[in-house]
Amino acid sequence: MSSEIPASDAPSSAPAPAPEPSLADRITRDEAEEEDEEAAIPQNDGADRAQNGSGLEEPEYEVEVQLNDLQQDPNNPLFSIKTFEEIPGLSQELLKGILNMNFRKPSKIQERALPLLLRDPPQNLIGQSQSGTGKTAAFTLNILTRIDISLQQPQALVLAPSRELARQIQGVIKHMGSFMPGLETVAAIPDPTRRGKITAQVVVGTPGTVQDWIKKRVMDVSKMKVMVLDEADNMLDQQGLGDQCRRVRTLLPRNMQIVLFSATFPDQVLDFAKSFAPDANMITLKQDELTVEGIKQFYFDCDNEEAKYDSLVKFYGLLTINSSIIFCKKRDTAVEIERRMKADGHEVAHLSGALEGIDRDAVIDRFRNGLAKVLITTNVLARGIDVQSVTMVVNYDIPEMQRGQADPETYLHRIGRTGRFGRVGVAISFISSTREHNLMNDIVAHFGVEMSRLSPDNWDDVESQVKRVIKSGRAGKSTKEMQSREVEMSA
Repeated sequence: MSSEIPASDAPSSAPAPAPEPSLADRITRDEAEEEDEEAAIPQNDGADRAQNGSGLEEPEYEVEVQLNDLQQDPNNPLFSIKTFEEIPGLSQELLKGILNMNFRKPSKIQERALPLLLRDPPQNLIGQSQSGTGKTAAFTLNILTRIDISLQQPQALVLAPSRELARQIQGVIKHMGSFMPGLETVAAIPDPTRRGKITAQVVVGTPGTVQDWIKKRVMDVSKMKVMVLDEADNMLDQQGLGDQCRRVRTLLPRNMQIVLFSATFPDQVLDFAKSFAPDANMITLKQDELTVEGIKQFYFDCDNEEAKYDSLVKFYGLLTINSSIIFCKKRDTAVEIERRMKADGHEVAHLSGALEGIDRDAVIDRFRNGLAKVLITTNVLARGIDVQSVTMVVNYDIPEMQRGQADPETYLHRIGRTGRFGRVGVAISFISSTREHNLMNDIVAHFGVEMSRLSPDNWDDVESQVKRVIKSGRAGKSTKEMQSREVEMSA
């Protein structure tokens, strides 16, 4: 397996600019402009909805457990479950909610996480597992098991990096708790219309708004039992969010259960996570199993930035087979692409920090409902968005860090928006310069993955390759397996 894009495939130098400014000239003329400073968002259409009961195949991987009590054996059957019914004290209302969400048996990460989360006395947990494996449902089940429905006061808090993720998790909790009469949830996101004291048992929000509510005494936190940080690596690594999370923690009861979940935990963030959630049990995937095997990854050579746009327009028919997300580096790029594509007669939507909160809500709701099938966005949606119909992700710009280095983790989060829980997924990265070629090579080397080149000189072949993946049962299968599957389907 090749782990490098052949140097011969690098795009040639860009030709002299045309008299009319190119797309790149219009949207990147100020090189000093800051990248979209919004935190990466997550979004769950159905609670990392466990498709394990609906005939879909869960990816194979090994879950490692480290217990804070070194006297105990992490392989003890007591620390693993095979059915939800095995969980002691789980109410019939919650079992109904689980069934209603199409969960039939626990995912691999849930098998190991739930016994540890639900132990008494409560213990802290740091959980790392790739996107789409059931993390949201795991901490939601823990929350709904621990709260007292008869008490109309906040008892569980989930902090997320964005309003989109907060609304998504709130929807998951409502769905799973739909058979629990008296359950109330609230999204702690900027909302000028909100008035009055918070009585909901579960609060899901961004750290800034939560901190504001506590300080203004809108929210009484004296009965808080559980605190969850979703996308915890992002929350703790970003200076602004990290500081806000720490301040919120100081305002909460000291004896709370603290749960941190994320798809990735870089070493420097993991050290801080251990201090944020002391004496925590840990659940992790082996580092070399973090790549999303269910996603077929392609790259596409473009002569220059304008050629990127031309290629994107040609891709429109493939993008709308189901739903697709186009990731850009800057919000201005997303806005400009939306403007041009709409002017060319294509139905697309854009979501970035340039929009007001209520407009962002409307856009993501349209995308979830299928009213908008192509969403152009920044890294604001790189994490956690879980819309089941997404089959294609386009990296219009290769993700990079502020210092111009490749950003493999953001790449992993971006492409993880498709191929959820064994579904088919396609990721296509556009490369228009030697610099982007080098960035992509660094990402390929980091994960040791194979990427297939798509040629702009043969659009029939491009369409054939992409459609073959989308129509296959599993994007990670070999070509021979795909062809075999197609024969079975035709029979």
